[in-house]
Amino acid sequence: MWLRRISSTAVTALLLAQTGLLLFLVSRPRPPSPVGGEERVHVLVLSSWRSGSSFVGQLFSQHPNVFYLMEPAWHVWAALSQGSAVALHMAVRDLVRSVFLCDMDVFDAYLPWRRNLSDLFQWAESRALCSPPACSAFPRGAISSEAVCKPLCARRPFGLAQEACRSYSHVVLKEVRFFNLQVLYPLLSDPALNLRIVHLVRDPRAVLRSREQTAKALARDNGIVLGTNGKWVEADPDLRVVREVCRSHVRIAEAAMRKPPPSLRGRYRLVRFEDLARAPLPEIRALYAFAGLSLTPQLEAWIHNITHGVGPGARREAFKTTSRDALNVSQAWRHTLPFAKIRRVQELCAGALQLLGYRPVFSEDEQRDLTLDLMLPRGPSSFSWASSTAEHSWP
Repeated sequence: MWLRRISSTAVTALLLAQTGLLLFLVSRPRPPSPVGGEERVHVLVLSSWRSGSSFVGQLFSQHPNVFYLMEPAWHVWAALSQGSAVALHMAVRDLVRSVFLCDMDVFDAYLPWRRNLSDLFQWAESRALCSPPACSAFPRGAISSEAVCKPLCARRPFGLAQEACRSYSHVVLKEVRFFNLQVLYPLLSDPALNLRIVHLVRDPRAVLRSREQTAKALARDNGIVLGTNGKWVEADPDLRVVREVCRSHVRIAEAAMRKPPPSLRGRYRLVRFEDLARAPLPEIRALYAFAGLSLTPQLEAWIHNITHGVGPGARREAFKTTSRDALNVSQAWRHTLPFAKIRRVQELCAGALQLLGYRPVFSEDEQRDLTLDLMLPRGPSSFSWASSTAEHSWP
């Protein structure tokens, strides 16, 4: 892997350079508007690993008006794996800002000089990179397939990503590498951006079950979350990473709903994965409306198909968006996790469970009883902040 590990001195130098670059970029004129002259909309899907974010990312990616990238800041963490999550926040933010503005030169710091579209992390998850002008595997209005796109588009020039980005009205990025909301405040007040934040959360018990199935793939990221100075962490018996993830969701939600800055007005929406699983089309219509998009008949049919499959999906498909029974996926932890582990997660994530509306279970019988609803009802005001003086009550 290119630039697998570098010294802490180099990490510090690069972070300082990134900060200087951001100050320079803020003074630059914004890139040209998409065809039609309307102001481009920027949407950040803010989540954590194994929380349904790949699914939500695809909801945006398959929309014909959206240029989407999945976790572009993966490249920051891959190159600077000796840093901690908080220390890398600014570098991640600066890369995200540049990509929102369709300035793909930001990847010069993280990718080889000679590069193709396939050098981007999970590039084939982006329908826009499989469609003109980036590639011709699919028409712009069609539903794309990673399996078809990869052999046809992998060697297309990297510069086409920038050209494609500038041709869309919406740029959507999915990221799992922000652990507080404050680091994003400069982007919210940036006159070059029209930013909206979708904060996607999932029941921590379900997150744990999914993480256990993909432990090896998350080892490097675990190390960065825990600040191990480059040491990969596959086994986490004390659930330290899950605890940090829960804390980050609480920090983000509290900052957005209890002490929001004026720049966040109308720009933040909290979404629970389980609500999407229970009522996909109504929830997705509301999500699209928040982003300034509409649901097409073709997308509606595709969404029905991928949320009404059979079973929870195979382990080899853990990082893919395939046809599954979405409700089965959201409840799978109740069949598989031992109660002792569930009790420990509930202790570590008590604040997140309460704040986000998840009911704890107090026995194995309650865990297995699927007639017992563990989702606490939430009013619309709990999900979308609307006023700097609004008061919210929490269960």
